[in-house]
Amino acid sequence: MATTSRSSRSAQRSSYRCSECGWTTAKWVGRCGECQSWGSVAEVGGEPVGRTVAAPVTSPAVPIGKVPAKEALHYPSGVPELDRVLGGGLVPGAAVLLAGEPGVGKSTLLLEVAARTAARDQRVLYVTGEESAAQVRLRADRTDAVHDQLYLAAETDLGAVLTHVEDVRPRLLVVDSVQTIGASGAEGVPGGVTQVKEVAAALVRVAKTRGITVVLVGHVTKDGSIAGPRVLEHLVDVVLHFEGESGSRFRMVRAVKNRFGPVDEVGCFDLGPEGIRAVTDPTGIFVERHHGKVAGTCVAVTMEGRRPLLAEVQSLVAQTSGERPRRTTSGVDGSRLAMVLAVLQQHCGIALSQRDVFASTVGGAKVTEPAADLALAISLASSHFLNPTPRGVVAMGEIGLSGELRRVRDVQQRLSEAARLGFELAVVPAEVGSSSRQRTIDGMRVLEVPDVGSALRRLELHRSFKLIEGG
Repeated sequence: MATTSRSSRSAQRSSYRCSECGWTTAKWVGRCGECQSWGSVAEVGGEPVGRTVAAPVTSPAVPIGKVPAKEALHYPSGVPELDRVLGGGLVPGAAVLLAGEPGVGKSTLLLEVAARTAARDQRVLYVTGEESAAQVRLRADRTDAVHDQLYLAAETDLGAVLTHVEDVRPRLLVVDSVQTIGASGAEGVPGGVTQVKEVAAALVRVAKTRGITVVLVGHVTKDGSIAGPRVLEHLVDVVLHFEGESGSRFRMVRAVKNRFGPVDEVGCFDLGPEGIRAVTDPTGIFVERHHGKVAGTCVAVTMEGRRPLLAEVQSLVAQTSGERPRRTTSGVDGSRLAMVLAVLQQHCGIALSQRDVFASTVGGAKVTEPAADLALAISLASSHFLNPTPRGVVAMGEIGLSGELRRVRDVQQRLSEAARLGFELAVVPAEVGSSSRQRTIDGMRVLEVPDVGSALRRLELHRSFKLIEGG
């Protein structure tokens, strides 16, 4: 009897799982080893320990050379910017996860995709678990997304969703959101680790077996990562992040995982009361059109994925009113600003340690690439000396701690974009060991300079690098 009891206990193995990310361990710990959350690890009960036996195979193994190489065929989603990020469009049998903060426009974007797909006489099933069918219909009326081939269902049960798929037989399935759907056979509440894994796995199986495209909406945590277990991102084929500031209409879709295309593409959108529309040329959003010459501005050329974007950097240098000068940034990396200020003081003689410095970008753009260092330095010098930057100038280049300018990637692509938009002069880093020189590319003058001091002198922003008191 005792032997049987010990044998039964040995056949059961207790495990502990994190309720935040799904990480499991054989013993209890106070802090999750994956997401570092405190107090989130709890026992999930005994699991039978067995031995897996051989099972029939679905198809015999063949030499890899005899496997037919079939390229995944994309079909357009109807939204060109989204197709750009996906690598050509939606793929039959693919599972796509779209994550973003609340209110960023995920449902609006996917409703637009569903309507465009239905307009090509292809059935689409839109399952909403967060809103009622009437709420989605109101949004569809506002954005002109009503179509006979677009089917709408308000469900929160996985079994009911699968039944709708059987009845409708769609080409595209949209589930909004995966955290609101619950599986009756899994433990926990909808949105929990076990539930999300079960729901996502079932929907991925439907996509693979039926050859339909499944798009899942996912929530994000406070730090911007996708909520739920990490295995959710491994189950799907494509992971997209939908980003945007609450005070701006501009939105970006960025691919962080894509089995059918590149992961360095970015799609740009404009979210308004009438819906969401693609922005094929977003540069105008990030560049201010001034009526006259304005001090403290410079246009930088950054790369968002493989797309060059021009963003205007604005700086304001003012006399401080307190004991400690303020350093305030919006859209600019604060650590890069501190480094550029130190370089300007040490190597250019521009003392800003006792001045308040404010740096910002236009249109809510986030400029974190080191290639924007030179534009930031030019705007700071221009504001400090109250000397406007010449019109039609763009700048790109990383600033080193010794004041030298370092080359950045995709210079030719950046210059071509600036020339296309009508800029007349580009300031770029010179080759190693070279002095300043000027040449012409695509009708635009290109000024190559070795260091930040040379750039300021050539643009006549330096005033001999002497501090102007009270200015």
